[in-house]
Amino acid sequence: MAPRRTPLFERHLAAGGKIVDFAGWEMPQQYTNVRNEHNAVRTAAGLFDVSHMGRVEFTGQATADFLQGLVSNDLSRLQPMRAQYNLLCREDGGIIDDLVVYRRDGEPRWSAVINASNREKDMTWMRDHAPPGVELIDRSDDLSLIALQGPKAAAILPATGVDLDAIPYFGSARGEVAGVPSLISRTGYTGEDGFELFVPSEAVAGVWDAILEAGATPCGLAARDVCRLEAGLRLYGNDMDDDTNPYEAGLGWTVKLQKGEFTGREALQRLKAEGPHRVIAGLEGAEKTIPRHGAAVSDGQRQVGTVTSGTYSFWLNRGIGMAMVEAEAAFVGTRLGVELRGGPGAARVSELPFYRGSVNPAAARA
Repeated sequence: MAPRRTPLFERHLAAGGKIVDFAGWEMPQQYTNVRNEHNAVRTAAGLFDVSHMGRVEFTGQATADFLQGLVSNDLSRLQPMRAQYNLLCREDGGIIDDLVVYRRDGEPRWSAVINASNREKDMTWMRDHAPPGVELIDRSDDLSLIALQGPKAAAILPATGVDLDAIPYFGSARGEVAGVPSLISRTGYTGEDGFELFVPSEAVAGVWDAILEAGATPCGLAARDVCRLEAGLRLYGNDMDDDTNPYEAGLGWTVKLQKGEFTGREALQRLKAEGPHRVIAGLEGAEKTIPRHGAAVSDGQRQVGTVTSGTYSFWLNRGIGMAMVEAEAAFVGTRLGVELRGGPGAARVSELPFYRGSVNPAAARA
């Protein structure tokens, strides 16, 4: 199957984007260099095309009950025009995907953003569990998604008809961006303040151009990955998968066992009582150590885990990573060995996140 392209593909080529295959999509890895793009996000504002992510809307009177019984978090606590981080879990507690669920104030009242690599899998899972009268509509092609991220995002965004300062973290509002009706969501995947914009695909190129003209820097997937790792945000397929449960991934806070029945609840209740035997831990590399995905992690005598994500942090000026390790090896300050291409390396277990930016991540836990 040929790789897919977002409506902004030609814009990426024209801007000199280095195109790579990501989850079956031709996406820009970078434009100039990763350091500059990362710095723009941390100090000003970077603009990302994230239209490869899946966007799904739900219709039907039973939608709220259906979603409440499918995801791990408690949607009954979600007010209109707010969003909530969630997990889809199997009956055995394994994570099918992580997603953001949105509650709106009109029809359709519910929507979600899912990972690009899991789009078909998630849609099949949700449709298989949907009761009669609940319909899932894949809006991924006709509704694009771009993300403006950074401490100056609100000042740069050319939005009208909405008070950006009044939108809380993980809140949303309707307005116009560069004259185009859009849903403006104060969410993101970088650890910074910013907005994700749901824009009609036929008009997204003009919105993209207007935001760049207002002062944003175009950024690729590589800068996004550095930012999300510094912010301690998990990446599905690396830091968690179907064989990982929420407590191992450090996402137990998304599981609300007290809300009532939902898929995987019985297994998750048992797993919580047992406690995880392995967990995601942050790693700070010593000297020139840069943890890389798949590298073995040892305690000096034997392997105790594997690096799930790793990179060089331009903000911290050192290698950082996350690793799935035995619980006994995950205490902050523990020194571990990391396998490198050129020989053995060393790292120290660190608290997550490595970096706290211009937003309060705890607000997403509502």
